[in-house]
Amino acid sequence: MAELIKELDISSLVHGGRGIGRHDGKAVFVPMTMPGDRVSCRVVKSKRKYVEAELHEIIMPSPLRREPPCPFFGSCGGCQWQHIPYQEQVRWKEKIFSDQMLRSKIITDNCIKPMVPAPDEWNYRNRVQLKCHLTAEGLVVGFYRHGSHFVVDVDKCRLVAPPIQRTLDLLRRALPEMPCHDCLAQIDVACGDDGEVRIILHVHPRGRRQIRLWLQAFAGSHQINACIQSGGKQAPEVVFGESDLTIKVDQPAKVDQSEIALCYGPGGFVQVNSAQNRNMVATMLDLLSFDGTEKVLDLFCGMGNFSLPFARRVGLVVGVEDYALSIASARSNAAANKISNVEFYAADAAAIMARYRSTDDLDLVILDPPRSGNYQTSHELLKIRPERILYVSCDPATLVRDLTPLVQGGYEVVSSQPFDLFPQTWHIESITLLERA
Repeated sequence: MAELIKELDISSLVHGGRGIGRHDGKAVFVPMTMPGDRVSCRVVKSKRKYVEAELHEIIMPSPLRREPPCPFFGSCGGCQWQHIPYQEQVRWKEKIFSDQMLRSKIITDNCIKPMVPAPDEWNYRNRVQLKCHLTAEGLVVGFYRHGSHFVVDVDKCRLVAPPIQRTLDLLRRALPEMPCHDCLAQIDVACGDDGEVRIILHVHPRGRRQIRLWLQAFAGSHQINACIQSGGKQAPEVVFGESDLTIKVDQPAKVDQSEIALCYGPGGFVQVNSAQNRNMVATMLDLLSFDGTEKVLDLFCGMGNFSLPFARRVGLVVGVEDYALSIASARSNAAANKISNVEFYAADAAAIMARYRSTDDLDLVILDPPRSGNYQTSHELLKIRPERILYVSCDPATLVRDLTPLVQGGYEVVSSQPFDLFPQTWHIESITLLERA
């Protein structure tokens, strides 16, 4: 039987969301805890300098600990911090981000700005993926348990936007009548800022025809946009309604302008928190001043989330993304919003950057890479040496890794600000501005 640590005082939280205490000279990491808790825990993994454990019992709770409002918290792997009051979540995320940045020695304390909290700690997600698994008792629809592929049956999620929850309620009532339960692997549900909903059923080709007919009838009866997808390489097929959803991203820059509306299709990337995405766009624009002649390169541009707001204020924006469908959406969005000073290319970032090595300097490069970051791009940027770089990151660890060669190569971090796009979780988004020394 695994060793039981009978008493451990949790003193802090770390990147990854776990609480940390010390026992026999080792750091002990325990999920579902918070500073001020006294707990017992079972050792899962023991290393020379640290121990990973699972929570066994809360002997004495922190005076700040709250009762998680979701009955699935602890079994569903979607949330890690529901037991922590939101103001404490924000405070600890700010501290964790600041500590990681300062330990890197590439930034000074006065350049780190306060965490921007989410406008709402609940009901913020505009998209969600539910896993499906057929058991002897019937079809289970929900989320993976943390660190496993075991599907936890979840009928309500406190994080999703109300239009998504209403759609999930309809789906759960109708799914028992769906044919070929063993062919349904995943359900994607997303909503636009106008409340329009899109569902995508991921199915095995063997059951595609029968499920398609059922989905068409279900979506038609509830007026829900619906798609079906078989195989990862095939684009989803629209079976009812429209495939695109719309979000708003930018307040008018001039009197005769309106908000920028961005449409995106199935498979296209959009930030899960629309309100915070708008805050991030506004922050990026406020960080810089423009005279209308600047040249901007937007790498990992997606459907134009940053490209189009910047294009209304600068001379030219070139957006680059390797996902061709997102580039098609970006071009359509530029046309729909009457923005003409943009060029979009479906290409690898490094390939596009090569064309700038023998041309005029770029005034600004925007980076919004995936969670894994893009270390190679940092080295490519040192060959171009743009005047400024804006790095949008969803992982402080890869952010530090990618910023290091830039700082060593002659750039200075001017500001770095964390944003909370994911309340109830430990994830941290951020915007960092660098200037060429």
